[in-house]
Amino acid sequence: MKITDFKITKWEGKAERAIGDANGPYGSDSMSGSLLEIFTDENITGYSLHGGGYVENLFPIIEGQDPRSVLGLWKQMNDYVFKGGNEGERCAGISSIDLALWDLKAKIADQPLWKLLGASTNRVKAYASGIDLNLTDEEIHKFYSRMAGLGIDAGKLKVGLDLDSDEKRLQIVKDALSKVNNRPLLCIDSNEYWSPKQAIRYIRRLEEKFDITWAEEPARRWDYNGLKKVSDNIKAAVATGENINDLAEFMPLIDNGAVDIVEVGMGTTGLTGAMKVANMAFAYELPVAMMNCPGNTMAHLATSLPNHFMMEVVDNGRELFFDTDHNIENGDIVLGDSPGLGITVDFEKLKKLSVETHSVLKDKIIPFPRREGAGLIIKPPEKD
Repeated sequence: MKITDFKITKWEGKAERAIGDANGPYGSDSMSGSLLEIFTDENITGYSLHGGGYVENLFPIIEGQDPRSVLGLWKQMNDYVFKGGNEGERCAGISSIDLALWDLKAKIADQPLWKLLGASTNRVKAYASGIDLNLTDEEIHKFYSRMAGLGIDAGKLKVGLDLDSDEKRLQIVKDALSKVNNRPLLCIDSNEYWSPKQAIRYIRRLEEKFDITWAEEPARRWDYNGLKKVSDNIKAAVATGENINDLAEFMPLIDNGAVDIVEVGMGTTGLTGAMKVANMAFAYELPVAMMNCPGNTMAHLATSLPNHFMMEVVDNGRELFFDTDHNIENGDIVLGDSPGLGITVDFEKLKKLSVETHSVLKDKIIPFPRREGAGLIIKPPEKD
């Protein structure tokens, strides 16, 4: 079997509800992305929901090769970007191809990817993540109550701009999830908005009232001194890694004791890269947490990681042109038996969403640009 061609379809649309964080507190429902298809000479196609613009530069490396050689092809692509570094669109391109190749490998084997990866279970503990700084108190209660109805007993609240509001909203999350567990796992995420000292002051105030499981990105993603300072001065674990790419960037965080929970996802140089970072964390007895992704497809990898804690579930109606055979039961993501990632694409819906180029709208960008006041003076959102 050989890889013969590829196709990237760019798309834009709107989610069912807007999301927001400390850098984009007013929220946005705008979405954009790309679907990558990798074709073979035996009419089996691999999908990736994490499209990358550098794919056309990387494709000559994999063209004509056996798609089952995923690890070897991943190394060849990494070697190719050696001089410029595994950054930006180069990382996105490798990630996109790697995910599609894993989908292909499992489809060729006629197995769901979780089984191909050697997992003994098709279940992954989920935590609810509203990406909710833009939501009203009533909307927050409704979201976390709905997730509690699925058996989820853990949640992550976006915080960072207004201590009084954050205390009130965190209580709402706790009350909603307490229907499942009288001591729900409460996490907070400030998206790198604070300086380390601001983070320590803010989190310690929250910890006077709440048992916080982890504080996510309480300082800049690369600041191992600042992150360690935060970790040493709060009770909660420090979680980070969502916005860094590969082993080289995780190594100083792990080696300097700056991260307590290592976050990996689609952008961690694909499934292969995320696996390697998770293995490094395992050597240090550190848990990993899988970041959210379209269709929760990275749960396939999470099933096979011995140090996986729980995976982020956003559930804001963003699966606009595809379905998966996954569902949530008793607080777990339950993966089905469809071959590969379990993705079914509705190409008619995708065609209606397709665009030649992605729009660039300053007030609609997700992830949001870093907000004014970050690391200096906390600027609460306007009341209206």
